[in-house]
Amino acid sequence: MRRNPRAVMGVVCALAVGSMMFSCRSSEEGANAPAKAQGDTDGAPAFSDKATLIVTPEPAKQAPEPASASAPAPSSAPPTAKRSHLGAQGLGVFGTGAGGGGLGSNLGSGIGSMGTGSIGTKGRGGSSSNYGSAKAPSGSNGAHRVHPMAVLAGKLNTTPEEDPAAAQRAEAALDTVVNPFVTTQEDRLSTFAVDVDTASYTMTRRALMEGSLPPRDAVRVEELLNYFRYTYPDPRPSDGPFAVHMDAAPSPFTPKRHLLRVGVQGKRLSISERKPAHLTFLVDVSGSMSSPDRLPLAQRALRMLVDNLRDGDTVALVTYAGNVRRVLGPTGMERKALIHSAIEDLTAGGSTAMGSGIELAYQEAMKTLDGTSFSRVIILSDGDANVGRTSHEDILKTIQGHVKEGITLTTVGFGMGNYKDTTMEQLANKGNGNYFYVDSLMAARRIFQEQLGGTLEVIAQDVKLQVDFDPAQVARYRLVGYENRNIADRDFRDDRVDAGELGSGHTVTALYELELKPGAGEALATVRVRAKQPRAVNATERAYPFQAHALASTFKEASVDLRFATAVMGAAELLRKSPHAENWSLETMRDIARAASPAGNAEREEFLTLLEKARPLLRGVAAR
Repeated sequence: MRRNPRAVMGVVCALAVGSMMFSCRSSEEGANAPAKAQGDTDGAPAFSDKATLIVTPEPAKQAPEPASASAPAPSSAPPTAKRSHLGAQGLGVFGTGAGGGGLGSNLGSGIGSMGTGSIGTKGRGGSSSNYGSAKAPSGSNGAHRVHPMAVLAGKLNTTPEEDPAAAQRAEAALDTVVNPFVTTQEDRLSTFAVDVDTASYTMTRRALMEGSLPPRDAVRVEELLNYFRYTYPDPRPSDGPFAVHMDAAPSPFTPKRHLLRVGVQGKRLSISERKPAHLTFLVDVSGSMSSPDRLPLAQRALRMLVDNLRDGDTVALVTYAGNVRRVLGPTGMERKALIHSAIEDLTAGGSTAMGSGIELAYQEAMKTLDGTSFSRVIILSDGDANVGRTSHEDILKTIQGHVKEGITLTTVGFGMGNYKDTTMEQLANKGNGNYFYVDSLMAARRIFQEQLGGTLEVIAQDVKLQVDFDPAQVARYRLVGYENRNIADRDFRDDRVDAGELGSGHTVTALYELELKPGAGEALATVRVRAKQPRAVNATERAYPFQAHALASTFKEASVDLRFATAVMGAAELLRKSPHAENWSLETMRDIARAASPAGNAEREEFLTLLEKARPLLRGVAAR
């Protein structure tokens, strides 16, 4: 459902980079993405939030027709080969892409498609992934390169410390995929799936607090943006489960450019409105989980979660190491002491048979599945999986199959060192759930106490956004982040195509860099959102045109939230060494964030601390 499987890409690139340099080419699928924007503050331009209900479901055998005369349908394949698509099966070192597979040093012109899965020397793979693509610049051949973090986050055991020369060669040869600018004459539509994951921010925070820069591929702009809370209006009764807001202002970084913020606010359900929750905890108790920041912290997080459940909820507990074990069947809150005791008794040791554990966890989850409640599997692990006959692809297929039955999946990561970020991300993506990373009790409290409703209950599923830029007002645009959430424009109204989920009270934020034409303002962009009710088959669609009053004349006049989000985006671009941020400075981000951080806002004050931690580290990298 969600993210690009970069780990396998990194493995293949690392295997070949010692003897040759090659590009990982990509396919003719793709898209763009907006996501979330926020509220306003005194003296700031009001949000553009006028919505029009457009359509209900439509058949999806071919490229959809426009919802209305003023709402152009997503185009079919564009005239230039500017999109890439990352599929989910089969990866060959040599060959051509056919929805999956197809890496090599002699790829020729045009487009290929990369998948993940079995690694071979030759061959093709079939893609089953519906999104995760990146636009190539106009005139580009669509090639892109993968950062060595993908190797470290995958299944290879070699670390930079063990083979520093190989790491340096990989760093020199590979680069992080970053969305390019796209001209509106070439493609006026930017389409993407919502993303509410926040793991990247927590991992970035941990790295910086420990005195090191985070790996570039671990810095996902959208997850840093979506970690923070912004203030904007809740949906009105007529809005349905969510509302969309937009605002814009001149860029503080680049003359003659503007920043557009697109934000989605989910409806907040009260405790009484929440459906009963049937949770199955799948806990990794292998030897790699023995350190204090892994299993012991996971146990404290689970106890906190249990304490925030209510009557009618149930918990089951499954563990996996070299073998799997059913510790506790579905147990109600009237036996909370028994649940706490079962969690407390967990100990770490042995190898890691994740696949078998997942199968048993879903068996437990099926026991409580009904139409009046929701069932979710929660995996707590460092992502390592080193034994078992079940392949990575089989695990993902199992998860995706259970999603259709109504069981969702959340992954919660722990630890560093051999932590498998990509694995945990992929599992949550396929399971229509969230991906979190816990580095402290504070992080656990945020996920399992303060934001429990959004963590557990989905209010809208397969949520897609499509931003339609008016070519008469917008010359070029660039979506910042969301590289692995892009959807092909033509798939926007195809309700069979998987997308992101929105939980109770969740917000989603996306920022675009724009080059506007003189006189731009009213309806410079229209945001369309397509989503399904939980467990529904068909989606409905709404349109939100940008309103001129939401365009600030100067950056200082922009809302506090837009300015703070700009600082977060800019810092993320610098940390991942985006080519678009070559002339930006962390000092500018610090000044913007400081001016947009009200006294007593702990989250924003923490971000300022992280910027100070990052400054000498980035200077050191530049000096080398």
